[in-house]
Amino acid sequence: MKKAIGMVEFKTVSSGMKAADRLVKTAEVDIIQADTVCPGKYMVIISGDLSAVKASVEAASIADSEQLIDSFVLGNPHDSIFPALYGSAEIGSPNALGVLETFSAAAAIVAADTAAKTALVDLIELRLARGMCGKSYLLLTGEIAAVEAAIEKAKTGAGGNGMFLDSAVIPHPDAKLWQNIL
Repeated sequence: MKKAIGMVEFKTVSSGMKAADRLVKTAEVDIIQADTVCPGKYMVIISGDLSAVKASVEAASIADSEQLIDSFVLGNPHDSIFPALYGSAEIGSPNALGVLETFSAAAAIVAADTAAKTALVDLIELRLARGMCGKSYLLLTGEIAAVEAAIEKAKTGAGGNGMFLDSAVIPHPDAKLWQNIL
């Protein structure tokens, strides 16, 4: 995998597709994911060298700033981000459950990266705006103190643009809840 990832999230599909084109024309980056999300928004995730990702995200953000919802650049994303995004995270023995909800997909990814780098936790899932009217959330597990620390720090990561919505730490979720989540 490349050293950096970045994302732009736009209010409209047409703005998002123009941004996707601008992202790859600005610098040598690869599109990891580009698609519509609820409610008719468009997000593009790219990877590449840090300087290329920064240049591309900045160019796309500035070009259509009125339609931009949120964006980010992560220079060294935590390895657990992609399994959580694609539903392939393997969780051995779940413990406490942390939930963090955001108003944007970009804020959820930044929050997940912050949480995973803060404490010894396992990211379970990153749900990005699908079927949620544009909101996103992350789920993680670990020892209670680690989950509390990770969620607390992740609130800061998600709240930079006012995108933090809510969070919870459930110390000992019932087995029936885990069956639904895992």
